[in-house]
Amino acid sequence: MTKTQPKGTALITGASTGIGAIYADRLAKRGHDLILVARNGERLASLARRIAIDTGRKVEILKADLTSPADLGRVEDMLRSNAGISVLVNNAGIGAADPLVASDVDRMEDMIRLNVTALTRLTYAVVPAFLARGNGTIINISSAVAVAPELLNGVYGGTKAFVLALTQSLVHEIADKGVRVQAVLPGATATEFWDVAGKPVHQLPTEIVMSADDLVDAALAGLDLGETITIPSLPNQAEWDRYEAQRRAMMAKVSSAIAAPRYNLHQGQ
Repeated sequence: MTKTQPKGTALITGASTGIGAIYADRLAKRGHDLILVARNGERLASLARRIAIDTGRKVEILKADLTSPADLGRVEDMLRSNAGISVLVNNAGIGAADPLVASDVDRMEDMIRLNVTALTRLTYAVVPAFLARGNGTIINISSAVAVAPELLNGVYGGTKAFVLALTQSLVHEIADKGVRVQAVLPGATATEFWDVAGKPVHQLPTEIVMSADDLVDAALAGLDLGETITIPSLPNQAEWDRYEAQRRAMMAKVSSAIAAPRYNLHQGQ
C-alpha cells in the first residue's frame, strides 16, 4: 500500500469503469481522497475497495444516474456542500457511431442530457466554491470529434464541441483566479464506450486505438505541463497552438457592420 500527502477530494463521474476508473486510481495515488459517481453500484463498490486498500485513501461512492434530475441534484448538492472537494472530473458520457439520420432522436436527447446538461450543471455547482477558495481543478473529458465532427455521429460530435467550448470559456473567465480548467480530447480509446456506441473497439484499426491507461496518464501529464487542451495522440502540441492561433486571429473578423465584399451586397449602388 502506498500513501501520499493528502490533496483534497476528487469527485469523478462515470467512475465505475474505463477512463473514469483509471482517473480514480491515478488521483488516489497522487494523494486525493475520492468520491466516485456512476450508475453501477456493484462496480463502484468493488473499485472503491481496491483503491482504498492499494492507496490508503478514503473512497466514497455515490450511485447516481446523471440523466435523472433527482440523482443529478444529489451530486450537485455534494459539490456545493463538501468543502474538501478540490478536483471535479467530468467524465460521464455516452457516444454514438451511426449517422444522424440512422439514429434514434430520443437516444440523441439522452446523450445531450448526459454529455451536456449534466456536465454543465455539475460545473456550475462547483465553480463558486473553487472561486471563493482561489483554487480547484476541473477536468472535462471531451473528444477528438470536438474538432473533427465528421468522424462519428454528428450529435455526439456536437456535445463534445460544447464541452470544448465551455472549457475554453471557463479558462477565459476564471483561469486568473486560481482555478485550473482542462479539456481532454481522446481519440479512439480501448473502453466499453465503443460497445455502447454500436461499434465494438475490435472493429477499429489497432493503430488508432490507445489504451485507457495511457490515455489517462498522458492527460494527467498534460495537466502537469499546464495544458488547457490536451490531445494525447497529437504528436506535437505546437500543432494545436497553431490551430488555436488561427482561430483567435479570425475572432476579430467575425463581427462587423459591413458584409464581406464577396457577397456583393451593394454592387452598383
